Amino acid sequence: MNPRFQFSIHATDGKARTGTIQMRRGEIRTPAFMPVGTAATVKAMKPQDVRATGADILLGNTYHLMLRPGAERVARLGGLHKFMNWDRPILTDSGGYQVMSLSELRKITEEGVTFASHIDGSRHMLSPERSMEIQRLLGSDIVMCFDECPKIDQPRDVIARSMEMSMRWAKRSRAAFDAGGEHAANSALFGIQQGALDESLRKTSADALTEIGFDGYAIGGLAVGEGQEAMFATLEFAPGQLPADRPRYLMGVGKPDDLVGAVERGVDMFDCVLPTRSGRNGQAFTWNGPLNMRNARHAEDTGPIDERCKCPTCGTYTRAYLHHLIKAGEMLGAMLLTEHNLSFYQQLMQGMRDAIAEQRFSTFAADFRRDYFRKE
Repeated sequence: MNPRFQFSIHATDGKARTGTIQMRRGEIRTPAFMPVGTAATVKAMKPQDVRATGADILLGNTYHLMLRPGAERVARLGGLHKFMNWDRPILTDSGGYQVMSLSELRKITEEGVTFASHIDGSRHMLSPERSMEIQRLLGSDIVMCFDECPKIDQPRDVIARSMEMSMRWAKRSRAAFDAGGEHAANSALFGIQQGALDESLRKTSADALTEIGFDGYAIGGLAVGEGQEAMFATLEFAPGQLPADRPRYLMGVGKPDDLVGAVERGVDMFDCVLPTRSGRNGQAFTWNGPLNMRNARHAEDTGPIDERCKCPTCGTYTRAYLHHLIKAGEMLGAMLLTEHNLSFYQQLMQGMRDAIAEQRFSTFAADFRRDYFRKE
């Protein structure tokens, strides 16, 4: 039987690491990219097709699932894995970020956050305890602590107070998770480092989380508008403040070049809506940079999106056909571009894993940037 949670680092190259996370529902290869299945689905994809792209784990969204169809209903129907027909690991976020970003009608207290649903205006209370309960009802494999994600441009004292409350919430999340019986015995809990761009606040946060003790540690509060330069500057120190023998998860990131730069700085796990959202909007990611498939130059191009891509879309369909589907607003266009983008992201992750294992990551990263930023 697979262990509850076991992280092994197989090779390092500079700060970059490659390894595996063993869990009851299977192995997660790191660095790992988790496609986002917000409402119990990766948009425009069947679960088996997401797996075929190379994804080992999906992300589900606590906030959206608690509102619709409801965590209690998902539990009655056998849990999230059965509900959406995905038998591998699922990580669920805590709901904290969406409460902050989506709801203007909210009130934050030490107890938690009271907010109005963006769907029907109904009132809800989300606390560390309720967040853990929802994630338990969903049957999540990797549970995230409930935290507050402040806006990056707040004064330092506001960010410090927010971070300190998130650390108190992390302690409450740990206690509530541990009280979860069988679910706690089979699942993992990650803490979330906060502190915006401030090195000393991040260190205080990391120390508080390490003292509580978690299976893995997330770097929160980035990719919220600060720009890549500021994010990378923070990643120069933030991953190293966290325990080296645990996975480090950069939440909500990102563009392909973000992923390469973050792995270079010691990050192991990522999630982002970008490959799926871009696919629905006519953008394809390639080894030579992103393409807008709406552009007229693709209208009679009989080549694939990307000569180097091994996905079924690139093996079967031309740029000309995909351009037509996108221009005509056909559903198949969004499906095929999403399949390609998710496949490209997983090929990028595999490329990084191989390069780290073979001690050639700096060359891989340099070659990637040379090609990705080269204009066709």
